[in-house]
Amino acid sequence: MIYTLSYQQYTYERGLTAAEQRAVDVRAGETAAAVRDLRACFGRAFRLGHRVRPARGAADTMTAPVRFLSSAR
Repeated sequence: MIYTLSYQQYTYERGLTAAEQRAVDVRAGETAAAVRDLRACFGRAFRLGHRVRPARGAADTMTAPVRFLSSAR
């Protein structure tokens, strides 16, 4: 909602009415709940212990350990 500068100056000098203050409080609570939910979703998505692991025997994984020849030292 966009208010004129004179209305913004009036509310700054005199404060909000009770109804306006309740509306501001409701919006602030809704915003806080949305941020909390978003942080919880990101927390679940990026939690270290729950990453997707590649399937066993995937073509791009190595199946044998790497060995170095003794002559390569």
